[in-house]
Amino acid sequence: MAISISQEAFDSMVRENMEDLGMDPDEALADAVEALTLQGADLSGIVKRVPGEATAAEVSPVVRVLDELKASLSASGGSEQDLDGLVSLFDELRNLCCSGEGSENAAIAVRNGVVEALVALCASARVEQERLLASALKSLSSVLRDVASTEKFRRSEGPKIVMDLLQGGSENSDLLDAGFSVVAAGSAGNEVVKESFMDLKVDELILRVMKDKSKSNVQSLYDAIRVLLKPDDNRVVASQVYGYSRRFAEIGVAEVLVNALREQVAPSSLPSACAALKSIAVNDEICRSISENGGIDVLLQCIDEAGEQKNKVVARSCCSLLSKLAASDANKSIIIQRGGFDRFLKLTSRFSEDPAIIQEVMSMVTVLTLRSPENAARAMEEGYGTLAIQSMQRFPSSGQTQKQACLMIRNLVARNPENRTVLLNDGAEKLIRKAMALHGSCKDAASSALRDLGLDNYNA
Repeated sequence: MAISISQEAFDSMVRENMEDLGMDPDEALADAVEALTLQGADLSGIVKRVPGEATAAEVSPVVRVLDELKASLSASGGSEQDLDGLVSLFDELRNLCCSGEGSENAAIAVRNGVVEALVALCASARVEQERLLASALKSLSSVLRDVASTEKFRRSEGPKIVMDLLQGGSENSDLLDAGFSVVAAGSAGNEVVKESFMDLKVDELILRVMKDKSKSNVQSLYDAIRVLLKPDDNRVVASQVYGYSRRFAEIGVAEVLVNALREQVAPSSLPSACAALKSIAVNDEICRSISENGGIDVLLQCIDEAGEQKNKVVARSCCSLLSKLAASDANKSIIIQRGGFDRFLKLTSRFSEDPAIIQEVMSMVTVLTLRSPENAARAMEEGYGTLAIQSMQRFPSSGQTQKQACLMIRNLVARNPENRTVLLNDGAEKLIRKAMALHGSCKDAASSALRDLGLDNYNA
Protein backbone atom coordinates (compact mmCIF):
# COMPACT_ATOMS: atom_id res chain seq x y z
CA MET A 1 0.00 0.00 0.00
CA ALA A 2 1.30 3.46 -0.89
CA ILE A 3 1.85 5.97 1.91
CA SER A 4 -0.85 8.64 1.97
CA ILE A 5 0.27 12.27 2.05
CA SER A 6 -1.72 15.49 2.15
CA GLN A 7 -1.27 18.57 -0.03
CA GLU A 8 -0.32 20.52 3.12
CA ALA A 9 2.41 18.03 4.04
CA PHE A 10 3.82 18.15 0.52
CA ASP A 11 3.87 21.96 0.50
CA SER A 12 5.52 21.98 3.92
CA MET A 13 8.31 19.70 2.71
CA VAL A 14 9.02 21.96 -0.28
CA ARG A 15 9.05 24.98 2.01
CA GLU A 16 11.49 23.29 4.44
CA ASN A 17 13.82 22.44 1.56
CA MET A 18 14.02 26.14 0.70
CA GLU A 19 14.12 27.61 4.20
CA ASP A 20 16.20 25.03 6.08
CA LEU A 21 18.40 23.61 3.33
CA GLY A 22 18.77 26.71 1.16
CA MET A 23 17.56 25.08 -2.06
CA ASP A 24 16.22 27.19 -4.88
CA PRO A 25 12.48 26.74 -5.62
CA ASP A 26 12.80 24.36 -8.56
CA GLU A 27 15.37 22.21 -6.77
CA ALA A 28 13.26 22.14 -3.60
CA LEU A 29 10.21 20.97 -5.55
CA ALA A 30 12.12 18.28 -7.48
CA ASP A 31 13.81 17.02 -4.29
CA ALA A 32 10.48 16.72 -2.46
CA VAL A 33 8.95 14.73 -5.33
CA GLU A 34 11.96 12.41 -5.56
CA ALA A 35 12.26 11.85 -1.80
CA LEU A 36 8.56 11.10 -1.31
CA THR A 37 8.50 8.79 -4.34
CA LEU A 38 11.44 6.80 -2.93
CA GLN A 39 9.57 6.52 0.39
CA GLY A 40 6.56 5.02 -1.41
CA ALA A 41 4.24 8.00 -1.00
CA ASP A 42 1.16 8.26 -3.21
CA LEU A 43 1.56 11.59 -5.02
CA SER A 44 -1.44 11.17 -7.31
CA GLY A 45 -3.67 14.20 -6.98
CA ILE A 46 -0.95 16.33 -5.36
CA VAL A 47 -0.53 19.72 -7.06
CA LYS A 48 3.23 19.95 -7.50
CA ARG A 49 3.97 23.63 -6.92
CA VAL A 50 6.27 25.93 -4.97
CA PRO A 51 4.25 27.41 -2.06
CA GLY A 52 4.03 31.19 -2.18
CA GLU A 53 4.95 31.47 -5.85
CA ALA A 54 1.63 30.33 -7.28
CA THR A 55 -1.73 29.22 -5.97
CA ALA A 56 -3.01 25.69 -6.67
CA ALA A 57 -5.63 27.19 -8.97
CA GLU A 58 -2.94 28.93 -11.00
CA VAL A 59 -0.91 25.74 -11.37
CA SER A 60 -3.78 23.30 -11.97
CA PRO A 61 -6.73 24.08 -14.27
CA VAL A 62 -8.72 21.40 -12.42
CA VAL A 63 -8.39 23.24 -9.10
CA ARG A 64 -9.48 26.45 -10.85
CA VAL A 65 -12.60 24.75 -12.26
CA LEU A 66 -13.40 23.21 -8.87
CA ASP A 67 -13.11 26.61 -7.17
CA GLU A 68 -15.44 28.12 -9.77
CA LEU A 69 -17.87 25.22 -9.32
CA LYS A 70 -17.99 25.68 -5.55
CA ALA A 71 -18.61 29.40 -5.98
CA SER A 72 -21.31 28.81 -8.59
CA LEU A 73 -23.08 26.19 -6.48
CA SER A 74 -23.11 28.52 -3.50
CA ALA A 75 -24.44 31.47 -5.50
CA SER A 76 -26.81 29.55 -7.80
CA GLY A 77 -30.39 30.72 -7.69
CA GLY A 78 -31.69 28.06 -10.02
CA SER A 79 -32.11 30.38 -13.02
CA GLU A 80 -31.52 29.16 -16.57
CA GLN A 81 -28.37 31.29 -16.72
CA ASP A 82 -27.06 29.73 -13.51
CA LEU A 83 -27.74 26.23 -14.85
CA ASP A 84 -25.97 27.04 -18.12
CA GLY A 85 -22.92 28.17 -16.15
CA LEU A 86 -22.85 24.99 -14.08
CA VAL A 87 -23.24 22.77 -17.14
CA SER A 88 -20.37 24.62 -18.82
CA LEU A 89 -18.13 24.06 -15.79
CA PHE A 90 -19.09 20.36 -15.61
CA ASP A 91 -18.25 19.97 -19.29
CA GLU A 92 -14.88 21.69 -18.78
CA LEU A 93 -14.10 19.42 -15.82
CA ARG A 94 -14.98 16.34 -17.84
CA ASN A 95 -12.81 17.46 -20.75
CA LEU A 96 -9.86 17.99 -18.39
CA CYS A 97 -10.33 14.51 -16.92
CA CYS A 98 -10.54 12.91 -20.36
CA SER A 99 -7.56 14.73 -21.88
CA GLY A 100 -4.00 13.46 -22.25
CA GLU A 101 -3.39 14.31 -18.56
CA GLY A 102 -6.82 13.02 -17.59
CA SER A 103 -5.65 10.48 -15.01
CA GLU A 104 -3.69 13.05 -12.97
CA ASN A 105 -6.42 15.68 -13.37
CA ALA A 106 -9.01 13.20 -12.10
CA ALA A 107 -6.81 12.33 -9.11
CA ILE A 108 -6.46 16.04 -8.24
CA ALA A 109 -10.23 16.50 -8.52
CA VAL A 110 -10.92 13.47 -6.29
CA ARG A 111 -8.41 14.66 -3.68
CA ASN A 112 -10.17 18.04 -3.65
CA GLY A 113 -13.62 16.60 -2.93
CA VAL A 114 -15.20 16.46 -6.37
CA VAL A 115 -16.84 13.04 -5.84
CA GLU A 116 -18.65 14.13 -2.68
CA ALA A 117 -19.66 17.44 -4.27
CA LEU A 118 -21.09 15.85 -7.41
CA VAL A 119 -22.97 13.16 -5.49
CA ALA A 120 -24.44 15.84 -3.19
CA LEU A 121 -25.56 17.91 -6.16
CA CYS A 122 -27.21 14.87 -7.76
CA ALA A 123 -29.00 14.19 -4.49
CA SER A 124 -30.35 17.74 -4.19
CA ALA A 125 -31.17 18.54 -7.82
CA ARG A 126 -34.66 18.03 -9.15
CA VAL A 127 -35.22 15.19 -11.64
CA GLU A 128 -36.66 17.78 -14.03
CA GLN A 129 -33.20 19.41 -14.28
CA GLU A 130 -32.19 16.68 -16.70
CA ARG A 131 -29.51 18.63 -18.58
CA LEU A 132 -27.76 19.61 -15.34
CA LEU A 133 -27.97 16.09 -13.92
CA ALA A 134 -26.74 14.45 -17.12
CA SER A 135 -23.74 16.79 -17.23
CA ALA A 136 -22.97 16.22 -13.53
CA LEU A 137 -23.20 12.43 -13.92
CA LYS A 138 -20.90 12.47 -16.95
CA SER A 139 -18.36 14.47 -14.94
CA LEU A 140 -18.71 12.01 -12.07
CA SER A 141 -18.03 9.03 -14.33
CA SER A 142 -14.89 10.76 -15.64
CA VAL A 143 -13.30 11.00 -12.17
CA LEU A 144 -14.13 7.50 -10.89
CA ARG A 145 -10.85 5.87 -11.84
CA ASP A 146 -9.65 3.74 -8.90
CA VAL A 147 -10.67 2.18 -5.60
CA ALA A 148 -9.98 5.40 -3.68
CA SER A 149 -12.49 7.34 -5.80
CA THR A 150 -15.10 4.56 -5.98
CA GLU A 151 -14.93 4.12 -2.20
CA LYS A 152 -15.67 7.84 -1.77
CA PHE A 153 -18.59 7.35 -4.16
CA ARG A 154 -19.88 4.43 -2.07
CA ARG A 155 -19.47 6.20 1.27
CA SER A 156 -21.39 9.19 -0.10
CA GLU A 157 -24.35 6.87 -0.86
CA GLY A 158 -23.61 7.32 -4.55
CA PRO A 159 -25.13 4.00 -5.71
CA LYS A 160 -28.53 4.77 -4.14
CA ILE A 161 -28.60 8.37 -5.39
CA VAL A 162 -27.70 7.31 -8.95
CA MET A 163 -30.29 4.52 -8.90
CA ASP A 164 -32.97 6.98 -7.73
CA LEU A 165 -32.10 9.28 -10.64
CA LEU A 166 -32.19 6.42 -13.15
CA GLN A 167 -35.54 5.26 -11.82
CA GLY A 168 -37.01 8.76 -12.02
CA GLY A 169 -35.43 9.86 -15.29
CA SER A 170 -35.93 6.72 -17.34
CA GLU A 171 -37.60 8.64 -20.18
CA ASN A 172 -34.49 10.71 -20.97
CA SER A 173 -31.87 8.85 -23.02
CA ASP A 174 -29.10 11.33 -22.25
CA LEU A 175 -29.71 11.01 -18.50
CA LEU A 176 -29.83 7.22 -18.77
CA ASP A 177 -26.56 7.15 -20.70
CA ALA A 178 -24.85 9.38 -18.12
CA GLY A 179 -26.31 7.42 -15.19
CA PHE A 180 -25.29 4.00 -16.47
CA SER A 181 -21.80 5.35 -17.25
CA VAL A 182 -21.54 6.10 -13.51
CA VAL A 183 -22.76 2.57 -12.70
CA ALA A 184 -19.95 1.21 -14.89
CA ALA A 185 -17.22 3.56 -13.62
CA GLY A 186 -18.25 3.21 -9.98
CA SER A 187 -18.36 -0.61 -10.14
CA ALA A 188 -15.03 -1.07 -11.92
CA GLY A 189 -12.58 -2.83 -9.60
CA ASN A 190 -14.87 -2.50 -6.57
CA GLU A 191 -16.80 -5.59 -5.47
CA VAL A 192 -18.64 -3.70 -2.71
CA VAL A 193 -20.04 -1.12 -5.14
CA LYS A 194 -21.17 -3.92 -7.46
CA GLU A 195 -22.96 -5.52 -4.53
CA SER A 196 -24.60 -2.19 -3.64
CA PHE A 197 -26.01 -1.80 -7.14
CA MET A 198 -27.22 -5.41 -7.23
CA ASP A 199 -28.91 -4.98 -3.84
CA LEU A 200 -30.69 -1.97 -5.34
CA LYS A 201 -31.91 -4.24 -8.19
CA VAL A 202 -29.95 -2.61 -10.99
CA ASP A 203 -30.49 -5.80 -13.04
CA GLU A 204 -34.27 -5.28 -13.03
CA LEU A 205 -33.85 -1.63 -14.01
CA ILE A 206 -31.55 -2.60 -16.88
CA LEU A 207 -34.10 -5.14 -18.11
CA ARG A 208 -36.89 -2.56 -18.00
CA VAL A 209 -34.87 0.03 -19.91
CA MET A 210 -33.75 -2.50 -22.53
CA LYS A 211 -37.31 -3.58 -23.22
CA ASP A 212 -38.04 -0.01 -24.33
CA LYS A 213 -36.82 -0.15 -27.94
CA SER A 214 -36.32 3.62 -28.07
CA LYS A 215 -33.65 3.27 -25.34
CA SER A 216 -31.89 0.23 -26.81
CA ASN A 217 -28.86 2.21 -28.01
CA VAL A 218 -27.85 3.56 -24.60
CA GLN A 219 -24.31 2.18 -24.97
CA SER A 220 -23.27 2.78 -21.36
CA LEU A 221 -26.02 0.34 -20.31
CA TYR A 222 -24.13 -2.47 -22.04
CA ASP A 223 -20.88 -1.27 -20.45
CA ALA A 224 -22.58 -1.34 -17.04
CA ILE A 225 -23.61 -4.99 -17.52
CA ARG A 226 -20.08 -5.97 -18.54
CA VAL A 227 -18.44 -4.22 -15.57
CA LEU A 228 -20.99 -5.41 -13.00
CA LEU A 229 -20.31 -9.01 -14.08
CA LYS A 230 -16.50 -8.77 -14.23
CA PRO A 231 -14.48 -10.18 -11.26
CA ASP A 232 -11.92 -7.36 -11.22
CA ASP A 233 -11.47 -6.49 -7.53
CA ASN A 234 -8.06 -7.82 -6.49
CA ARG A 235 -8.93 -7.36 -2.81
CA VAL A 236 -11.56 -10.11 -3.01
CA VAL A 237 -10.69 -13.83 -2.92
CA ALA A 238 -14.07 -15.09 -4.17
CA SER A 239 -16.16 -12.72 -6.28
CA GLN A 240 -19.95 -12.87 -6.37
CA VAL A 241 -20.23 -11.90 -10.02
CA TYR A 242 -20.87 -15.46 -11.22
CA GLY A 243 -24.11 -15.42 -9.24
CA TYR A 244 -24.95 -11.99 -10.63
CA SER A 245 -24.55 -13.35 -14.18
CA ARG A 246 -27.02 -16.09 -13.41
CA ARG A 247 -29.44 -13.52 -11.99
CA PHE A 248 -29.23 -11.46 -15.18
CA ALA A 249 -29.94 -14.59 -17.23
CA GLU A 250 -32.81 -15.77 -15.00
CA ILE A 251 -34.77 -12.52 -15.28
CA GLY A 252 -34.39 -12.46 -19.08
CA VAL A 253 -31.59 -9.98 -19.81
CA ALA A 254 -29.76 -12.45 -22.08
CA GLU A 255 -32.90 -12.97 -24.18
CA VAL A 256 -33.48 -9.22 -24.50
CA LEU A 257 -29.83 -8.72 -25.49
CA VAL A 258 -30.20 -11.29 -28.28
CA ASN A 259 -33.31 -9.46 -29.51
CA ALA A 260 -31.38 -6.17 -29.39
CA LEU A 261 -28.58 -7.66 -31.48
CA ARG A 262 -31.14 -8.92 -33.96
CA GLU A 263 -33.24 -5.79 -34.34
CA GLN A 264 -32.12 -2.64 -32.66
CA VAL A 265 -28.45 -2.17 -31.77
CA ALA A 266 -26.58 0.45 -33.76
CA PRO A 267 -23.25 -0.73 -35.24
CA SER A 268 -21.38 1.57 -32.83
CA SER A 269 -23.01 -0.15 -29.83
CA LEU A 270 -22.81 -3.71 -31.13
CA PRO A 271 -19.35 -4.52 -29.67
CA SER A 272 -20.52 -3.35 -26.22
CA ALA A 273 -23.71 -5.41 -26.51
CA CYS A 274 -21.66 -8.50 -27.46
CA ALA A 275 -19.36 -7.96 -24.47
CA ALA A 276 -22.41 -7.64 -22.19
CA LEU A 277 -23.94 -10.88 -23.46
CA LYS A 278 -20.59 -12.64 -23.17
CA SER A 279 -20.37 -11.65 -19.49
CA ILE A 280 -23.75 -13.29 -18.84
CA ALA A 281 -22.88 -16.56 -20.65
CA VAL A 282 -21.14 -18.19 -17.69
CA ASN A 283 -22.43 -21.77 -17.88
CA ASP A 284 -23.66 -24.39 -20.32
CA GLU A 285 -27.33 -23.80 -19.55
CA ILE A 286 -27.12 -20.07 -20.28
CA CYS A 287 -25.07 -20.64 -23.44
CA ARG A 288 -27.70 -23.09 -24.72
CA SER A 289 -30.56 -20.73 -23.87
CA ILE A 290 -28.87 -17.95 -25.85
CA SER A 291 -28.67 -20.31 -28.82
CA GLU A 292 -32.30 -21.37 -28.42
CA ASN A 293 -33.31 -17.71 -28.61
CA GLY A 294 -31.51 -17.37 -31.94
CA GLY A 295 -28.22 -15.96 -30.62
CA ILE A 296 -25.97 -18.09 -32.83
CA ASP A 297 -27.90 -17.26 -36.01
CA VAL A 298 -27.74 -13.55 -35.16
CA LEU A 299 -24.00 -13.65 -34.53
CA LEU A 300 -23.24 -15.56 -37.72
CA GLN A 301 -25.23 -12.97 -39.66
CA CYS A 302 -23.37 -10.15 -37.92
CA ILE A 303 -20.04 -11.81 -38.77
CA ASP A 304 -21.04 -12.06 -42.44
CA GLU A 305 -22.05 -8.40 -42.51
CA ALA A 306 -18.93 -7.28 -40.65
CA GLY A 307 -16.80 -9.06 -43.23
CA GLU A 308 -18.64 -7.43 -46.13
CA GLN A 309 -18.37 -4.00 -44.50
CA LYS A 310 -14.74 -4.53 -43.38
CA ASN A 311 -15.75 -3.71 -39.81
CA LYS A 312 -12.93 -5.20 -37.78
CA VAL A 313 -14.24 -4.17 -34.36
CA VAL A 314 -17.65 -5.77 -34.88
CA ALA A 315 -16.10 -8.89 -36.40
CA ARG A 316 -13.81 -9.42 -33.41
CA SER A 317 -16.58 -8.81 -30.90
CA CYS A 318 -18.95 -11.28 -32.54
CA CYS A 319 -16.23 -13.93 -32.90
CA SER A 320 -15.25 -13.55 -29.26
CA LEU A 321 -18.84 -14.01 -28.10
CA LEU A 322 -19.38 -16.97 -30.43
CA SER A 323 -16.25 -18.64 -29.00
CA LYS A 324 -17.78 -18.34 -25.53
CA LEU A 325 -21.07 -19.88 -26.70
CA ALA A 326 -19.20 -22.67 -28.50
CA ALA A 327 -17.99 -23.98 -25.15
CA SER A 328 -21.36 -25.79 -25.03
CA ASP A 329 -21.17 -29.05 -26.99
CA ALA A 330 -24.75 -28.57 -28.20
CA ASN A 331 -23.83 -25.18 -29.62
CA LYS A 332 -20.77 -26.58 -31.42
CA SER A 333 -23.03 -28.69 -33.61
CA ILE A 334 -25.36 -25.78 -34.37
CA ILE A 335 -22.48 -23.49 -35.38
CA ILE A 336 -21.09 -26.11 -37.76
CA GLN A 337 -24.53 -27.01 -39.16
CA ARG A 338 -25.06 -23.32 -39.96
CA GLY A 339 -21.93 -23.31 -42.10
CA GLY A 340 -19.71 -21.78 -39.43
CA PHE A 341 -16.43 -23.21 -40.75
CA ASP A 342 -17.02 -21.82 -44.23
CA ARG A 343 -18.16 -18.42 -42.94
CA PHE A 344 -15.15 -18.03 -40.64
CA LEU A 345 -12.77 -18.89 -43.47
CA LYS A 346 -14.40 -16.23 -45.66
CA LEU A 347 -13.91 -13.75 -42.83
CA THR A 348 -10.17 -14.51 -42.70
CA SER A 349 -9.90 -13.98 -46.45
CA ARG A 350 -11.46 -10.53 -46.08
CA PHE A 351 -9.06 -9.66 -43.24
CA SER A 352 -6.06 -11.59 -44.53
CA GLU A 353 -3.60 -8.93 -43.34
CA ASP A 354 -5.13 -8.53 -39.89
CA PRO A 355 -3.69 -10.99 -37.34
CA ALA A 356 -6.25 -9.96 -34.69
CA ILE A 357 -9.19 -11.27 -36.74
CA ILE A 358 -7.31 -14.42 -37.71
CA GLN A 359 -6.53 -15.05 -34.03
CA GLU A 360 -10.23 -14.81 -33.13
CA VAL A 361 -11.16 -17.25 -35.89
CA MET A 362 -8.46 -19.74 -34.86
CA SER A 363 -9.64 -19.40 -31.26
CA MET A 364 -13.19 -20.33 -32.34
CA VAL A 365 -11.98 -23.31 -34.33
CA THR A 366 -9.86 -24.41 -31.37
CA VAL A 367 -12.99 -24.47 -29.21
CA LEU A 368 -15.09 -26.18 -31.89
CA THR A 369 -12.53 -28.98 -32.38
CA LEU A 370 -11.81 -29.60 -28.70
CA ARG A 371 -12.32 -33.31 -27.93
CA SER A 372 -14.19 -33.71 -31.25
CA PRO A 373 -12.37 -35.78 -33.90
CA GLU A 374 -15.35 -35.36 -36.25
CA ASN A 375 -15.13 -31.56 -36.09
CA ALA A 376 -11.34 -31.69 -36.40
CA ALA A 377 -11.61 -33.79 -39.58
CA ARG A 378 -14.13 -31.36 -41.03
CA ALA A 379 -11.98 -28.37 -40.12
CA MET A 380 -9.01 -29.89 -41.95
CA GLU A 381 -11.20 -30.53 -45.01
CA GLU A 382 -12.31 -26.88 -44.94
CA GLY A 383 -8.68 -25.68 -44.93
CA TYR A 384 -7.90 -24.75 -41.32
CA GLY A 385 -4.64 -26.68 -41.33
CA THR A 386 -3.54 -24.47 -44.21
CA LEU A 387 -4.77 -21.39 -42.33
CA ALA A 388 -2.58 -22.29 -39.34
CA ILE A 389 0.51 -22.78 -41.50
CA GLN A 390 -0.06 -19.59 -43.53
CA SER A 391 -0.73 -17.52 -40.41
CA MET A 392 2.51 -18.66 -38.80
CA GLN A 393 4.41 -17.86 -41.99
CA ARG A 394 2.77 -14.46 -42.49
CA PHE A 395 2.93 -13.13 -38.92
CA PRO A 396 6.15 -14.48 -37.35
CA SER A 397 6.48 -11.47 -35.00
CA SER A 398 2.97 -11.83 -33.55
CA GLY A 399 3.36 -14.01 -30.49
CA GLN A 400 -0.39 -14.29 -29.95
CA THR A 401 -0.98 -15.42 -33.55
CA GLN A 402 1.77 -18.04 -33.23
CA LYS A 403 0.36 -19.28 -29.93
CA GLN A 404 -3.21 -19.51 -31.23
CA ALA A 405 -2.04 -21.39 -34.33
CA CYS A 406 -0.23 -23.90 -32.09
CA LEU A 407 -3.36 -24.40 -29.98
CA MET A 408 -5.48 -24.98 -33.06
CA ILE A 409 -2.95 -27.41 -34.57
CA ARG A 410 -2.97 -29.37 -31.32
CA ASN A 411 -6.74 -29.87 -31.45
CA LEU A 412 -6.64 -30.73 -35.15
CA VAL A 413 -4.25 -33.64 -34.55
CA ALA A 414 -4.77 -34.78 -30.93
CA ARG A 415 -7.46 -37.32 -31.85
CA ASN A 416 -6.90 -37.34 -35.60
CA PRO A 417 -3.54 -38.98 -36.36
CA GLU A 418 -4.30 -38.81 -40.09
CA ASN A 419 -3.94 -35.01 -39.89
CA ARG A 420 -0.42 -35.16 -38.46
CA THR A 421 1.27 -36.22 -41.67
CA VAL A 422 -0.51 -33.50 -43.66
CA LEU A 423 0.63 -30.73 -41.30
CA LEU A 424 4.16 -32.07 -40.93
CA ASN A 425 4.52 -32.25 -44.71
CA ASP A 426 3.38 -28.62 -44.86
CA GLY A 427 6.24 -27.56 -42.56
CA ALA A 428 4.44 -27.35 -39.23
CA GLU A 429 7.36 -28.63 -37.16
CA LYS A 430 9.84 -25.97 -38.32
CA LEU A 431 7.31 -23.16 -37.83
CA ILE A 432 6.32 -24.34 -34.34
CA ARG A 433 9.95 -24.67 -33.21
CA LYS A 434 10.66 -21.18 -34.55
CA ALA A 435 7.67 -19.78 -32.63
CA MET A 436 8.89 -21.53 -29.47
CA ALA A 437 12.33 -19.95 -29.87
CA LEU A 438 11.06 -16.45 -30.64
CA HIS A 439 8.16 -16.12 -28.20
CA GLY A 440 8.29 -17.20 -24.58
CA SER A 441 4.49 -16.97 -24.41
CA CYS A 442 4.28 -19.74 -27.02
CA LYS A 443 6.42 -22.29 -25.22
CA ASP A 444 3.68 -24.39 -23.59
CA ALA A 445 1.33 -24.28 -26.60
CA ALA A 446 4.16 -25.07 -29.03
CA SER A 447 5.46 -27.94 -26.90
CA SER A 448 1.96 -29.46 -26.68
CA ALA A 449 1.46 -29.11 -30.44
CA LEU A 450 4.76 -30.85 -31.20
CA ARG A 451 3.90 -33.65 -28.76
CA ASP A 452 0.47 -34.20 -30.32
CA LEU A 453 2.05 -34.18 -33.76
CA GLY A 454 3.86 -37.32 -32.58
CA LEU A 455 7.34 -35.82 -32.21
CA ASP A 456 9.52 -37.18 -29.40
CA ASN A 457 11.75 -34.15 -28.77
CA TYR A 458 8.84 -31.79 -28.32
CA ASN A 459 10.57 -29.68 -25.65
CA ALA A 460 13.62 -28.96 -27.79
